[in-house]
Amino acid sequence: MDEVCGSSLRMTPTVRAVLQSRPSVVNIRGEKTVRRATFQAGEDAGKRVNGMGTGVVIDQRGYIITNHHVISDVRQIKVTMDGRRPSMIARLIARDSETDLAIIQIDAPQKLKVIEIGQSDDLMVGEPVTAMGNAYGYEHTVTRGIISALHRDVQVSDSQHYEDLIQTDASINPGNSGGPLLNIEGKMVGINVAVRAGAQGIGFAIPIDKVMRVASRMMASHNVKRVWHGLAVEDSNDEDGEIVVVTSVARGSPAEKVKLKVGDVIEAVGEENIGRPLDFHRAFVGQDIGDEVKLSVKREDEIVELSLELAKPLQKKGMVSRTEWNVLGLRLEPIDSRKFRKRFQTRYRGGLAITAVRPDGPAASQGIRRGDVLVGMHVWETISLENVSYILRQPDVEGINPLKFFILRGKDTLYGYLSISMVNENTL
Repeated sequence: MDEVCGSSLRMTPTVRAVLQSRPSVVNIRGEKTVRRATFQAGEDAGKRVNGMGTGVVIDQRGYIITNHHVISDVRQIKVTMDGRRPSMIARLIARDSETDLAIIQIDAPQKLKVIEIGQSDDLMVGEPVTAMGNAYGYEHTVTRGIISALHRDVQVSDSQHYEDLIQTDASINPGNSGGPLLNIEGKMVGINVAVRAGAQGIGFAIPIDKVMRVASRMMASHNVKRVWHGLAVEDSNDEDGEIVVVTSVARGSPAEKVKLKVGDVIEAVGEENIGRPLDFHRAFVGQDIGDEVKLSVKREDEIVELSLELAKPLQKKGMVSRTEWNVLGLRLEPIDSRKFRKRFQTRYRGGLAITAVRPDGPAASQGIRRGDVLVGMHVWETISLENVSYILRQPDVEGINPLKFFILRGKDTLYGYLSISMVNENTL
């Protein structure tokens, strides 16, 4: 009897959280090149070193989220599961260097356990948390602490700045990067990302709400290269919690053909229950052109069962090379991230300076001026010119035309709608 009582006392919430999450945490190793100064040569020389980090399973088919800096410049990404040998080789699926996040994939021999996702918008200072990761190469190291602060901005290096981080005193060491920060329920509330050099008990994590938004965007970008359904979705909330709502349906798309509507709530895709946008985009991973996909949709308190046939991503003949000047009527230039933060007190992470506006273009008709800063279009941010190119090359971009835009002008954030024009490549 005493032995039973002792065992139950030892099974603390922290122990349960670790046991619940441990199968979803992987160790990442790889060889990469670092630069070091060589005064004799007067330039940097490359040195091969063994890197290490951590990742978290977000899809049972082997999709793993980690930090971009963990896999950046790595020749071969090696992943080891909890208690399994040998290591497996992972493929890079998508990455976002601005937020320091990346998605990789392994060919798992069986379905993997997906970590349970929490939320970070209700975190409390003083709340107990647990960090897990490949600290200094010691696999699945567990450390415990509390949330020390929220919404921290941290400058790690000249090239890497983080905003809105969780600060914790749970020990986070080299190798912990990419691992989960868990709450007392064993749910992931952050991705461990950085330590403060020379400090004791100060570590940082990216809030899980941001991680999920970025992961959803990366997964959507990965899918759109393979198949087309014509839907754009975003998360919302109702009395039952978080839901995924259709925000646009592209003209001529498979979604339009089965009469999906803006405002529909996606309940399930195939056998996958949908609770957040990442679930929606994960459900289409591995699907091929011509596949029939079952959707359960809630529409005005009724459940509608639909089946759409995935199509080939659109290849618009004679409608390529849609530059920002020809399509938007704008000339854009990147703004240094530090200068942007110094100039603007805003939630946006960056933007593009508008250096010229074509008099007869869509932007001019909306009153956009030289000197404004473009910070977003539709659901995407516009920190780089590549972001704009990505948006304008979306297969279903015509379905979100006119395109909502956001600009900064002085202390004001303004928005409007651009009727984008399609330009024949021969006129460029």
